[in-house]
Amino acid sequence: MHIAILTFEGYNELDSLIALGVLNRIKTEGWRVTIATPSPKVTSMNGVVIEQMSTLEDACAADAVIIGSGIATREVVEDPAIMKVLRGLDPSRQLIAAQCSGALVLARLGLLDGIPACTDLTTKPWVVAAGVEVLNQPFFAQGNTATAGGCLASQYLAAWIIARLQGKDAAEDAMHYVAPVGEKEEYIERAWRNISPYLPSAEA
Repeated sequence: MHIAILTFEGYNELDSLIALGVLNRIKTEGWRVTIATPSPKVTSMNGVVIEQMSTLEDACAADAVIIGSGIATREVVEDPAIMKVLRGLDPSRQLIAAQCSGALVLARLGLLDGIPACTDLTTKPWVVAAGVEVLNQPFFAQGNTATAGGCLASQYLAAWIIARLQGKDAAEDAMHYVAPVGEKEEYIERAWRNISPYLPSAEA
């Protein structure tokens, strides 16, 4: 089971690395979480350099994908080489989630047609301009497509992916581990309040 986190130049550490940390709480054999980049190394908006763990092509074949956010997302969607590869993303066969400005990538790929989205306040005008309704909430999913708005909402994307691929108990265990001591039940309750309505059993 491969989960790829698309991470571009100028990436937001909270968006990519919180999801990476939560997703890696799963220790099932074959469970693999990678940072997928368009180049051998990328530098964050705050100067943190990370090395490529998988390629964009690998991400298009993954079981689940998170499109991370960053300060250069508008440049990403104007890059023909990157967007050509990302047209291989397909919600009919993989879970696809977008964090903050990652929603702009989904919009430009046509993967949010008729689907409202969550994003950060800075990105909202660009997503609206792309013809997508933006919701005033941290998380939304429809079918195999999910979006989250606000850096710390990345935990919701990770928990949604774990719940879809490993079940609710596994997602709850992962959230319990990372939640602050003394606030764990509160954090888990809030997470499920945001995620549960968009799990298949609730959508049925």
